[in-house]
Amino acid sequence: MIVGEQKPFDEIWDMIKDYKKVLVFGCNTCVAICHAGGGKEAEILASLLKMKATQEGAAIEISHSAIERHCEPEFFQPSMEDVRKYDLVLSTACGVGVNLLSEIIGEIPVFPAINTEFFGAVPRAGEFEEHCAGCGNCILHLTGGICPIARCSKSLLNGPCGGTNNGSCEISPDIKCAWVQIYDRLKALNRLDVMKQINEAKDWSTSQGPRNIKVKLMEENTK
Repeated sequence: MIVGEQKPFDEIWDMIKDYKKVLVFGCNTCVAICHAGGGKEAEILASLLKMKATQEGAAIEISHSAIERHCEPEFFQPSMEDVRKYDLVLSTACGVGVNLLSEIIGEIPVFPAINTEFFGAVPRAGEFEEHCAGCGNCILHLTGGICPIARCSKSLLNGPCGGTNNGSCEISPDIKCAWVQIYDRLKALNRLDVMKQINEAKDWSTSQGPRNIKVKLMEENTK
């Protein structure tokens, strides 16, 4: 899932304070799970902005709504007529949602209310960990299912480095050394021989954007 955090409130206020009719527009998928940008968070943010507008004597009409996903046009369509009534949309979706809505909406600005952080997993309720960097060349079959690009502080393809300390990274004792985890996992799988393989320098061209993938839909395959 995509993980994000709400921007500092003062930064958000500076974005919207000169507009007259603002919609705080939530996304009820990834960013809702990490409590950054779902319908509930959009409602709370709208309420806080209304209070700030009253304090500042700013004549801003602020509303809120949410849809299931901001990364697919079909979810926008039922609400676009209402969305276009505003002169600014403050999106609490990830950066993908802000990009797509900006393309669809026409001559109305779409501003981000959250900072998109990483692709993450949810090991425990309320906790989010970066597990994938979307680098475009997956080597998880060689690393025991543990991504060294996302989970090693130095993104080392061959490790560990000399900074590992009792299973922790030299960057912080709170960060587990990815390569110690890789070693332990491969040992448990009886695949430690894979550690002897030297991974070549990464071809970063596979992650250069903008990337695009097109697949045949199921209905096209049945024609």
